[in-house]
Amino acid sequence: MTATSPARNRTALLGAVCAIALGVSGCGEDPDAGTNGVGKLGADKIQAQAKEAASKVDAVRLAGSVVTSGRTYRLDMRLKKDGGTGSVSVAGTTFQLLRVGEALFLKADAEFWKQDGDATAAAGKLDGKYVKIPAGDPSYTKFSGFTDKDLLLDGLLTLHGALSKDGHHEQAGTRTIRITGDKGGGGTLDVSLKGEPYPLLLQRAGSAGSLAFSSWGQDFTLAEPSKDETVDYGKQLPAS
Repeated sequence: MTATSPARNRTALLGAVCAIALGVSGCGEDPDAGTNGVGKLGADKIQAQAKEAASKVDAVRLAGSVVTSGRTYRLDMRLKKDGGTGSVSVAGTTFQLLRVGEALFLKADAEFWKQDGDATAAAGKLDGKYVKIPAGDPSYTKFSGFTDKDLLLDGLLTLHGALSKDGHHEQAGTRTIRITGDKGGGGTLDVSLKGEPYPLLLQRAGSAGSLAFSSWGQDFTLAEPSKDETVDYGKQLPAS
């Protein structure tokens, strides 16, 4: 049996600890090797580049939750410059949103419409149909915001407080650099270290939700529903 020196043992142990702690094969390796180099920048420049990359791309999918005005909205939306489509869940109900240009449609089941007393009688007629929301309806601004790529991303991708970096991480198999606002109290954002520096995961400030971003630049079809898929509600949509 060959004896192993204490110094050699310490070196091996140190290497193992470094690999575990850093997620790389050794302490001497550059965690930004083979990346787009964004991880070497300061936190403010990382945020700026992520926002710029997001604004330039044509399409994105976002999924997760947003807490606003005391309500939790669960979103799964595909967005691009001229509209968006997907689902929104709140207070135990789920509805579909579709916006093509300025035309905004909502589709829900009968139970959704029965929550509003005025719509109960028409619930069967509205069940599973697209209802076009008039531009002047109070619901238009609220719901169209969920389909507006630029509006959503501009607000969501701004962290609050002093920015700092919080190390290298991984999201859905992609290496990321994480930045934080106010040491995490102002939100955190994971930015891709592969290809364009797209945002991949946002934790909003104040436990106000978490959103994952994917399918950057992957186009999808947006088209208004056919006439047999739509129905005219005939009055203002339920305010709630």
